[in-house]
Amino acid sequence: MPALLEAIADIAEVIEAHADEAEGARRLPPATVAALVDADLMRMCVPAAYGGPEVAPPTMIEAIAAVAHADGAAGWCSMIASTTSSLSALLPADVAKEIYGDASVVTGGVFAPNGKAVAETVDGVNGLRVAGRWAWGSGTQHCQWILGGAMTTDAMRLCWFPAGDVSFIDTWHTGGMRGSGSLDYSVDAAFVPLDHTVIPGATPPVVDCGIARFPNFTLLACSVAAVGLGIGRRALDELADIALGKRPQFSSRTLAQSGFTQIELARAEAQLRSARAFLIDEVGSAWATVERGDHVTLDQRIAMRMAATHAATASASAADAAFTLAGGTAVYDTSVLGRCMRDAHVVTQHIQTAPKLNEKIGRLLLGHDDDVTMF
Repeated sequence: MPALLEAIADIAEVIEAHADEAEGARRLPPATVAALVDADLMRMCVPAAYGGPEVAPPTMIEAIAAVAHADGAAGWCSMIASTTSSLSALLPADVAKEIYGDASVVTGGVFAPNGKAVAETVDGVNGLRVAGRWAWGSGTQHCQWILGGAMTTDAMRLCWFPAGDVSFIDTWHTGGMRGSGSLDYSVDAAFVPLDHTVIPGATPPVVDCGIARFPNFTLLACSVAAVGLGIGRRALDELADIALGKRPQFSSRTLAQSGFTQIELARAEAQLRSARAFLIDEVGSAWATVERGDHVTLDQRIAMRMAATHAATASASAADAAFTLAGGTAVYDTSVLGRCMRDAHVVTQHIQTAPKLNEKIGRLLLGHDDDVTMF
């Protein structure tokens, strides 16, 4: 087992113990953040050249799923922070070392170009004056640097803001992923040096490593799906524990002795395990291509996006099945199954794994032309 996965086994108890606190506070508690940071689970994509773990994507998928098994919100924040850290390979080396050279630093943010940027020079430094507001700022309250997309006169740039320049807006009142702290945030006339920005899809990597050559948006989609896989796995594990001892009202048999439970659990297990195998297989195949020094093909990207979308849907289906089979026990806020069900459906709402992507995937499979710049 890779050392990273062993580290997760060591901290899972801490993450799980603080899951209820995260739900109540609507953000990860300090103990959870510290555990994730100490285990290098918030910057898995930082290149080794900057002292990062540079985790291979197949291992990263397993790691995110393992964290999400302990708590979906923790898995979500680990996913966001780590996929954001993949952008470190695009920054100038001195800036990348400034931001990502410290293992305790966490970054996060949103790609959407909701900001407006105007070129400006301050004390001889060329940069951008940025204002904007972004939604879904998962985990940003525990970040030292926060990203936001902003439109300039000629391009969209991702900007790195120091946390002190960012204001948080308390919008995160939700059914699922309550502990992820995915609230809105904004900046007002923040100055960003130009070397603290990149143009997605245009800025070439500074570091030549596998992560830098792996398609970024595809990595994000597969990582979002990994959160779902961990949640779905936790839901079925919880059901199995409950089923051994629970006797439904008016029944002399436990849930585990019910034929209906046995059939539905077997179906859910098959669906979830198949989805996991599909995703890891496709990501592993693409990573092998990168390791050979070749480019990931469009067909491989389509296959990974298909596997990611399917995994998100299958994970929500597994959580739904476990929730339904558990009966009234699952309805209470104190139920892990209730949290799994709510969290799993947030995964299917993400733009990178939403069921509506199947239309685009189907078009591409049938040979139709479509925009694949963010695919």
